[in-house]
Amino acid sequence: MAYFITKLIITALLIVLISEIAKRSSLLGALLAAIPLVSILAMTWMYVDTNSSSSAVEFSNRIVWLIAPSMTLFIAFPILIKKGFSFYPSMGISILMTIFAYYSVIFLLDKFGVKL
Repeated sequence: MAYFITKLIITALLIVLISEIAKRSSLLGALLAAIPLVSILAMTWMYVDTNSSSSAVEFSNRIVWLIAPSMTLFIAFPILIKKGFSFYPSMGISILMTIFAYYSVIFLLDKFGVKL
């Protein structure tokens, strides 16, 4: 249980730290957010939990296929804001579009025999 709480605290602290840095410097915050910290943490926790790198490798390989659809959020959100939508509707629509993009890519990959 202590290990789980430790993982939770470290992960939460990183997210809070990045958001605080982004308030002071959007470029530095964006750079830190662009680094796949969540993926790095997840792979690290997987390795620590299993003492095997194979699950981290499989996880990493699957992420590669999902990078392109994740860009949907970062493209759609600023466009919607510039079109006059307020923050929360823009974020909600962008998230829904991103979910659709993920499902579309997974569906297409499955049709081509790539199993994620």
